Amino acid sequence: MIEVAGLTKRYGRTVAVDDLTFTVEPGRVTGFLGPNGAGKSTTMRMMLGLDRPDAGRVLIDGRPYRTFTEPLRRVGALLEARSAHGGRRCRDHLSWLAQTNRIPASRVDEVLDQVGLAGVAGKRVSGFSLGMHQRLGLAAALLGDPPVLLFDEPVNGLDPEGIVWLRNLMKGLAAEGRTVFVSSHLMSEMALTAEHLVVIGRGRLLADTSVERFIAENTQSYLRIATPERDRLRAVLAAEGIRVTDTDDGALAAHGADPARIGELVAAHGVVVHEVARQSASLEEAFVRMTGEAVEYR
Repeated sequence: MIEVAGLTKRYGRTVAVDDLTFTVEPGRVTGFLGPNGAGKSTTMRMMLGLDRPDAGRVLIDGRPYRTFTEPLRRVGALLEARSAHGGRRCRDHLSWLAQTNRIPASRVDEVLDQVGLAGVAGKRVSGFSLGMHQRLGLAAALLGDPPVLLFDEPVNGLDPEGIVWLRNLMKGLAAEGRTVFVSSHLMSEMALTAEHLVVIGRGRLLADTSVERFIAENTQSYLRIATPERDRLRAVLAAEGIRVTDTDDGALAAHGADPARIGELVAAHGVVVHEVARQSASLEEAFVRMTGEAVEYR
């Protein structure tokens, strides 16, 4: 579990993180969302003791990160894909990390195979693509088999197959009871991966809720009705107090209506209907609506 309480960070007159409080529970993937400049990376750096907060604290399983003597066995993190020294060979980089955290040497080959880098274990990191750097960073995060994992933009540089693999990996880690906290700008991917969301803007907490509730509270769903008798149907629905608007593709949108009730009405009035479909907004639409006033760079 990660507990963030009253976390604040200033750079001169700029408040990067402003009295931020939330909890990341184990057993589920928690997405960390916010516009550019919202304070996500700064928050994650403070979680790992890389930046010192001006106020507040972060506890990981009840302790500050700096108190862990073998941190890779407690927390795995990927914040910067190109953090490995370019002159080192892939396996050597992980072996050094394993030695400094008393992790068995056998674990190095295990994670290299897990992230798909076994075939390039002897190559120097300087020749790696962004996607390969990303996989190496993931291997380092998994090296100590930690119960808590933090990922900042982990899908950068990955191909579609790699993105699906990573999605399943994170969901699998959470299913094992681990705490998985991931920051990403890819809303479509977060919608498929995360169960819970922490959303910030200008360093402040905007939402701490499930994905489903976040979408429901920040968008409007409606019934899309395709009919050749638009005017008749509009009049029937209006008489029942159902608000109707036009869609871009020539259908009608019935707001706050129940599909069963729509079926009863069109049957009772003999209105021809070709399709009735529930339309729900995406996580991206909900995110844009929620964070519109918090966008730093337009």
